[in-house]
Amino acid sequence: MGPAACRRALMSRSTAARAVVQTPFEATAARVRRPLPLADLDIAPENLRAGEPPDDDIPLLADTLFAAGQLQPITVRPGRRKERAWMALDGRRRLLALRLLAEQGRIDDGFEVDAFVETDPARQAAAVVLTNTATPVHIADVIAAIGRMLKSRLAVPVIARALGHAELDIKRLAALSALPEAALDALRLGRLTLRQLRLLARLPDRDGQTALASAARDGQGFPEWRITEALDGARVHATDARCSLVRLDAYTATGGRLETDLFGERPPVLLDPAHLTHLWTTRVEAIAAVFAAEGLEVRVTAGLEPRLPDGLETPGYVYGGQMPTEAMARYREAREAQAAAAVTVADRLAEGGDTEVEDAAIIALIRASLATDRIALGGRAITHLVLRPALRTGVQVETWAPVAPAVAPDPEAGADAVDPAPEVAPVFAAPRAPAPAPEIEGVGHALHALRTEVATRGLIRALADDPRTALTALIARLFAMVARRGEGVRSQAALAITAQVFNPSGGRVIPALDGDVRQRLDDRRAAWEASGLTLIRWVHGLGDTDRLALLAELVALSLDLREGRTREIRGAARSEAAELAALSGADLARHWTPDAAFLTPHPKRLLLGMLAAMDEAQAQDAALGKADLVARVEAAAAARRWAPAALSWSAGAAGDPPDDGLDGGSDAGDDDREDDAGRAPGEVEDEATGGDEDPAGLAEDPEGGADRRGQPDDDGAGAFVVTAAGEAALAAASAARSGDPGGGVRAGPTGRQAGKEGRGGVRRNGGDRLLQPPGSQGD
Repeated sequence: MGPAACRRALMSRSTAARAVVQTPFEATAARVRRPLPLADLDIAPENLRAGEPPDDDIPLLADTLFAAGQLQPITVRPGRRKERAWMALDGRRRLLALRLLAEQGRIDDGFEVDAFVETDPARQAAAVVLTNTATPVHIADVIAAIGRMLKSRLAVPVIARALGHAELDIKRLAALSALPEAALDALRLGRLTLRQLRLLARLPDRDGQTALASAARDGQGFPEWRITEALDGARVHATDARCSLVRLDAYTATGGRLETDLFGERPPVLLDPAHLTHLWTTRVEAIAAVFAAEGLEVRVTAGLEPRLPDGLETPGYVYGGQMPTEAMARYREAREAQAAAAVTVADRLAEGGDTEVEDAAIIALIRASLATDRIALGGRAITHLVLRPALRTGVQVETWAPVAPAVAPDPEAGADAVDPAPEVAPVFAAPRAPAPAPEIEGVGHALHALRTEVATRGLIRALADDPRTALTALIARLFAMVARRGEGVRSQAALAITAQVFNPSGGRVIPALDGDVRQRLDDRRAAWEASGLTLIRWVHGLGDTDRLALLAELVALSLDLREGRTREIRGAARSEAAELAALSGADLARHWTPDAAFLTPHPKRLLLGMLAAMDEAQAQDAALGKADLVARVEAAAAARRWAPAALSWSAGAAGDPPDDGLDGGSDAGDDDREDDAGRAPGEVEDEATGGDEDPAGLAEDPEGGADRRGQPDDDGAGAFVVTAAGEAALAAASAARSGDPGGGVRAGPTGRQAGKEGRGGVRRNGGDRLLQPPGSQGD
């Protein structure tokens, strides 16, 4: 055999080999497809959803299969051992729907199911995975498909029968398919919800629909309130107050027209509001005739204000203390009877029974209102009665009486006659918890503001970590605002509760304290925005633990205990802070210790006092510069997990006289604490080392122009013990400046002395301006 013949033989053998081995595509084309009896089919145990119960959409799928037939075959394998003849690997829901049809008697057990039979184990495994890897159809694609069907001149009933859906569902999808393409694009992108799409479909203006849909698609938001206002403008819905006495069936039976919402989400619209007013007025006038026969002037109105004579007044709600005790008791009893009558009317109207029974309950309510208002008017006779629509009770009652005449003075009474004082109920004084005493001795406004700001941030962290105490604080605040009639600002929200995040001007967020809480809220905000839910739905869907934690974080960040000036001590706030700190077990040092930003504004003598409070005082500390001393205090506080007691909001600690550690607790006289120039030892050390004790002026006396020498500073760090090493350091510092008999005044004033000489009549204290006579030191 020649070379060419050999090559031809080899090629023919390789071609034959390739023909024997099927490719996956060839195997797919050769799949066995056959009809199988429904009674011989069951769900294979390896199906990923074999053990799940039928979902709620199985009846709808059954209707679709019955109307349109089986469009897609299921995949089965031969049964094993005690299994049925054929086991479904793919098509579980279709099999369940067919079984439902058999149970309903619409098909029998011999119904032939279109199926692919797989005998290869690898292909059986692939069929099992197939049921879990299908891409779901987006609702926007379904809406677009309905629109294409309508354009092909298919009627809604035909589409409904073909798909097995109710005609109402197809009508709703058809209404959505008429929206601009931008609306469906926004729905696919997740920038419009299906509810918002339905709201947009209610707008009659095509151009307005396009503009709003395009803005939403481009990420500019969707103003639902604009559409709601456009739909509700000058329209009367079934939720109107007049409908409480005029039922919709009576309205339509007498010729009133009604427009229902296609999507069933909004109340019906009454197209004849004048007819509704006529029906309501007719019924209420029959009730008013009862009181007109008793001599009252009755006005029935469903819209405009009635015209009343001049010289009338209506009683408002009477608060405690506005009437004598006996009259107040009778008024409260009458109010309870009025409230009970209102509940009776609401129940009768909700039952929808006999109108005569309802009218009798309304008459009883009006009589109870008259009795209550007579007591509020001090027993004066009521002459006019106004009845308006009310959603809950059918009518709203307003009573009017002549204004009480002014009492003329008695001419026979002497000039010294004194009118008897009216009985006034005693004012209730709420008990207050012990408040931590403010530590302001030797502390300027700015330093005091800094301390209270940091203390607030520490309590924010403690409150955020204790939901139970945060809930207590919120309930107490709401009780004070609502039950005790506190003043508040009205907002556009449903709940008239206002909150403001603690964020003082010029302050800094401390990462370990309020910064941690703010980060938690940022994470929750991102989770809400990603959920696509309304805020109420998202919060309601949280678990109890998460919801309480969120409440604690929100309440904590509304905490504000900062005091901007030493003369603006907030006693009530301090009392509440002490209670909250005790309840939550607040421990500032657990999360934060003084850092450089907090310590730098403190003068050196306060920093030395902090070291003494930590038992870290050393003889060489007095010779350190300000920056080195700050670093030393910061390191010592971090090592000991220590924070100044002034930041703790502890009422117990504040009960003792505060000490900054320099002179409180020492029995030495003023001569031991001040040098000849009237300076405290801390200042001597500053000048001896060339440091500035307080470059920002934060430790100035809040009332005078200079420091309060020899007074205990309110650092709360504990007493500063003057040791032998400390006295040696003071002696060395004094010797170093012994050549300055004027008390250390240098050529060219510096530091605090410069502040004394250069202030004149105006001085700055923590950013505030105080006018003083020239030359006054304010000590």
